[in-house]
Parts: sequence; C-alpha cells; structure tokens
Amino acid sequence: MPRPFNIYRLLYPDEKYIWIQVRILHETDKAILVDNGMKIWIPKSKIHGTRLRNGIFEIYVKKNVVG
Repeated sequence: MPRPFNIYRLLYPDEKYIWIQVRILHETDKAILVDNGMKIWIPKSKIHGTRLRNGIFEIYVKKNVVG
C-alpha cells in the first residue's frame, strides 16, 4: 500500500538499505575492514544485519555507507 503524500517525506526521504557482498579482511572492537571491490572500514554500529547466502557473506547497511 503506497504511503500518502507528505512534505516531511519529500524533504527527508526514507533511508535506503541494501545487502552487499563483502569479504572481511580485519575486525576491531568498533569497525570491520571489508573488501567489496574497494577496501573500506565500516563501523559496527552501521551494520544492521548479516547473512551467509550460497557461501557468500553479506551485510545489510545504508546505501550511503558503501558509496
């Protein structure tokens, strides 16, 4: 069911979350160094889910976290 039109949503759209395939290279108490074509540090507080699908590790993050 589509949401009704709202000025607030126009100015502040919902955050987009995506699953990305990663390879974990290093982990600290606060962040994980991952490789998904480029090596980036992702704070653990920004990771909203993890899964292993068909032998591939994936994390669920906001779209703007990974570029």
